Amino acid sequence: MKVFCGRANPTTGSVEWLEEDEHYDYHQEIARSSYADMLHDKDRNIKYYQGIRAAVSRVKDRGEKALVLDIGTGTGLLSMMAVTAGADFCYAIEVFKPMADAAVKIVEKNGFSDKIKVINKHSTEVTVGPDGDMPCRANILVTELFDTELIGEGALPSYEHAHRYLVQENCEAVPHRATVYAQLVESRRMWSWNKLFPVHVQTSLGEQVIVPPSELERCPGAPSVYDIQLNQVSPSDFTVLSPVLPMFSVDFSKQVSSSAACHSKQFEPLASGRAQVVLSWWDIEMDPEGKIKCTMAPFWAQSDPEGLQWRDHWMQCVYFLPQEEPVVQGAALCLVAHHDDYCVWYSLQRTSPEENGKVHQMRPVCDCQAHLLWNRPRFGEINDQDRTDQYAQALRTVLTPDSICLCVSDGSLLSMLAHHLGAEQVFTIESSAASHKLMKRIFKTNHLEDKISIIEKRPELLTSSDLEGKKVSLLLGEPFFTTSLLPWHNLYFWYVRTAVDQHLEPDAVVMPQAASLYAMIVEFKDLWRIRSPCGDCEGFDVHIMDDMIKRALDFRESKEAEPHPLWEYPCRSLSVPERILTFNFQQPVPQQSVRAEGCLELRKPGKSHGAVLWMEYHLTPDSTVSTGLLEPVEDKGDCCWNPHCKQAVYFLSTTLDPRVPLDGPQTVSYAVEFHPHTGDVTMEFRLTHTLV
Repeated sequence: MKVFCGRANPTTGSVEWLEEDEHYDYHQEIARSSYADMLHDKDRNIKYYQGIRAAVSRVKDRGEKALVLDIGTGTGLLSMMAVTAGADFCYAIEVFKPMADAAVKIVEKNGFSDKIKVINKHSTEVTVGPDGDMPCRANILVTELFDTELIGEGALPSYEHAHRYLVQENCEAVPHRATVYAQLVESRRMWSWNKLFPVHVQTSLGEQVIVPPSELERCPGAPSVYDIQLNQVSPSDFTVLSPVLPMFSVDFSKQVSSSAACHSKQFEPLASGRAQVVLSWWDIEMDPEGKIKCTMAPFWAQSDPEGLQWRDHWMQCVYFLPQEEPVVQGAALCLVAHHDDYCVWYSLQRTSPEENGKVHQMRPVCDCQAHLLWNRPRFGEINDQDRTDQYAQALRTVLTPDSICLCVSDGSLLSMLAHHLGAEQVFTIESSAASHKLMKRIFKTNHLEDKISIIEKRPELLTSSDLEGKKVSLLLGEPFFTTSLLPWHNLYFWYVRTAVDQHLEPDAVVMPQAASLYAMIVEFKDLWRIRSPCGDCEGFDVHIMDDMIKRALDFRESKEAEPHPLWEYPCRSLSVPERILTFNFQQPVPQQSVRAEGCLELRKPGKSHGAVLWMEYHLTPDSTVSTGLLEPVEDKGDCCWNPHCKQAVYFLSTTLDPRVPLDGPQTVSYAVEFHPHTGDVTMEFRLTHTLV
């Protein structure tokens, strides 16, 4: 059966209706899931297996049957571990139907159908009793309900319900305990992901400074955690202000509460500075004694940094304090961790909440609009003074005193640069109410509300009266649009340029003048694991899961490149960067497709995990801004990626095991096509290889 799905096209800006398989959403969920990453997480798997064996042994030593409740079973891996460890029976709960169906097949394939019952329900819907899903309560609770924040996937409510209705009192639990850790730091780089800094512009009249509105200064910021691969942040990018503090623990073997709570830790700052950011992670202990531990700690907080396990399904957390606060070395403070049933946030107080009677339980909420419009990388991009200087320098070469400028990018400061650099009149299009409100506030703070005209409408609806009857001599864009996920989605600027063509002077300048799509073949240090078949996991056959992911990846959107912030995922180049397609913004979008075919020669030995693609915008003939590589690739192939942008990764066929090296000179053939009517960029990369 087919269904029609509405999809907003980020490149053309239009809404399209597409005919999709009825299980379309399921395929997307599976294709972009972390199941493969979890199965490749050997440290996690081994520690769970050790903890399960120990829990089953403790129950057996008491002369009891070992009855296991496995919530969020996924592939059924932990249930199969339990049965292998001697459990008498397992009830494996999985709410996602395609995954539950796969678990049934995996359990059967491994010969455990007589001892594992897969229940396709949410755990809160599971019943206990003679006619229920489980005849009696379990005495071992096994779960993997955690995300990077620990509780963001609803672990607390699920545990709370399980203890009340599904497991025996004082049951064994694997994991037994979790502890959340925090460390207070000062970091201009990370703080730039949360606040708008003053922007400096050199003009003929001297330096002009674009300052943020007071509302942005006071705003506590976005309420959600920023989860990143903290090991890729250089220690030189932050100053440690506190020791690593154990903030709170959850004992999963006892009744768990999902009620809001706060936990404070007093500490003496290790250095004076400005408290801005809290770095946080957690560990889980699989046994009551804490001998079997799995930790998410970054390398500087590890006892054995060399043995660090890479994983992408669990990373580390960056939290921003509501306001930066000065701290003095040795002067005692309290760091407070607040949480509700799904979220954690932090505050810094001079005394503990118990002493001052203040417990701030409300989650911070953005009230300035900026955190709703700009995500964390976008804040960093706007705060990048070098990037601003490059745009300003390009503008100086195209601006004239009589320039009529039209700026088209979401929540961009380009219009302010154009004004300060001498444009006669500046218009900016802000098609959303949120961006209109934010930019109006920024203009007012900088006394530009009468200098720059904001047009709140979609570009294709622009009229001559919106431009006060004037023709545009300079069309500007970064380009940046909040709906863009992949690098070429910002080609929406080209469609806007086409839509406003009638409002442009015959000799109007468009900046950027053009864009190029680049590609390069890389070997990832670790990211390949998220798309690599697992086959066997701790002695259990999970080929069925591999096949399920492969089928999901065969669907149209799933076969496309994926966005990844590659500054977090080290890789080395195996080929030189190659320009694949060029888009001329001086002309409207063409009617015919633009296609390129060719080969990328692999000049270094290695494992060809995928092609990385990015856009470069040619502001002027002498100035180019890259959303991908920022520096020429080093001899060893190490890459320096733009930290403000996500690059696109096209993983090469999963029929090639990424763990097998290549022998001899190799090439990757490609066919890439831009479809102007849909705005899609379709591609195929094929590796010619010889296995050792």
